[in-house]
Amino acid sequence: MSIHLIAELDQLKRKLLAVAGFAEESIRRVGYAVKNIDTNLAREVIQFDHSLDLKEVELEEDCLKILALHQPVASDLRFVVSALKINNDLERIGDLAVNIAERVIYLSQLPPISQPFDFNFMWRKAMEMVKMSIDSLVTQDVILARQVLEEDDIVDSMHREMYGKVFAAIKIDTTNAEANIHYLSISRCLERIADYATNISEDVIYMIEGRIIRHTFEEQNPPHKRVDD
Repeated sequence: MSIHLIAELDQLKRKLLAVAGFAEESIRRVGYAVKNIDTNLAREVIQFDHSLDLKEVELEEDCLKILALHQPVASDLRFVVSALKINNDLERIGDLAVNIAERVIYLSQLPPISQPFDFNFMWRKAMEMVKMSIDSLVTQDVILARQVLEEDDIVDSMHREMYGKVFAAIKIDTTNAEANIHYLSISRCLERIADYATNISEDVIYMIEGRIIRHTFEEQNPPHKRVDD
């Protein structure tokens, strides 16, 4: 491997971790925005997403440059391919944080209601999964990456429970239907964030082992499904 390629791969890893840091910060901020129905913080999350988008585009360009100029092979090629996919998933996580922030702004304009689900637990679980997936990338820890795949079932189960609670509440009383639907949307966004963390962990496993595991893992642990949009 050339010295130039080594240097560019190291720089690529640093930039990928920077994108991950932005995504994690977006989730952290929007969680507090929901807890306090803080519209100022929600707007900060929306504005913050622009910086994440710029970093995502820059990293993608770097990946394509490395592929074109150095034509890496074996583990180096897997790293660049994985970086491209992880970069995209992190950008999508930022977009979901923006979606949640927009729900906060809408909720601030409605009569306040009690949150119909354990938001704090679900938020922290999704945030923990993203952190674990990034940690597995940094430490090249396949065991940690597989743990993220298993954690996804918890968030999926909470979202299904939330769905049932909201529709039961709307059947009983339509007064707060709009607010409940916004909370359902927040729950769905958190569930998708957890799915993207799972995507990242699958890509880490591919990068380390050179093996695509998403379908084999689904067969052993249904009904996990990779998120692509």
